Amino acid sequence: MPMIDVYAAAGTFADKHQLAADLANAVMVVEGVPDIPMFRQNTAAFVHELAADSLSNVDGDNTYVRVQVLTNTGALDRDKQLAVVERLTRIAAAAAGDPTLAERTWVLLTEAIPGGWGLTGHAHTNDELVTAARAQIAELQARS
Repeated sequence: MPMIDVYAAAGTFADKHQLAADLANAVMVVEGVPDIPMFRQNTAAFVHELAADSLSNVDGDNTYVRVQVLTNTGALDRDKQLAVVERLTRIAAAAAGDPTLAERTWVLLTEAIPGGWGLTGHAHTNDELVTAARAQIAELQARS
């Protein structure tokens, strides 16, 4: 149930809503979590547009994108880390219509500490999230 934040200069992306959906879907797929409402409804991306003069590297270039992905602890092993960074970089560059943006896209992977993942007004541990997901899967299976 990652939260994804994308920061870029205003105008970098023509269709921010589609970018957000594509990023959220990509992370959910790489994580390999079940395709259940709990994960679909709580994996989201937020696109933050910044004034062009509010970001810069040392040389003054402001054509960078920062993507920050927050997951629960242990959600991404090394192979999944590599896959998430590659896919999100590719998606951002495609959404900008600029293949060279891949060279200027930074992806930061961050893990919430156990108990540091708030959902439905409760600070969940990883075990609680797994238990809730299993309960939802069982409920969905019982209905079908």
